[in-house]
Amino acid sequence: MPQPIFKIVARSEWQAARLAGVYRGAPVDLSDGFIHFSTAEQVEETAARHFGGQRDLLLVAVDPQALGPALKYEPSRGGALFPHLYAVLPFSAVLWEKPIPETRAGGHDFSGLVA
Repeated sequence: MPQPIFKIVARSEWQAARLAGVYRGAPVDLSDGFIHFSTAEQVEETAARHFGGQRDLLLVAVDPQALGPALKYEPSRGGALFPHLYAVLPFSAVLWEKPIPETRAGGHDFSGLVA
């Protein structure tokens, strides 16, 4: 199985999506026309750049093979290829979801979450 891809999401947003039965993305995803994901190597920098100071976040691991051709790896920060999903995220593709611990300095602790 390939390495999972990751989505950082507010717990309240994820709970609402679970109740609705579908995850369409965060406001930035809806604006950009695709759901932003990160690889294991990219997720900590994504958190630092886009989720600094935010609390009560979840890290959602997704099986990229379950997303089919709607998942595309496209250049972003510094030319690195980031996974973008041009469809809704089916919950059947979700491997797990875990709270992201917060550090005393207001950051996020990914130790033990991604390998």
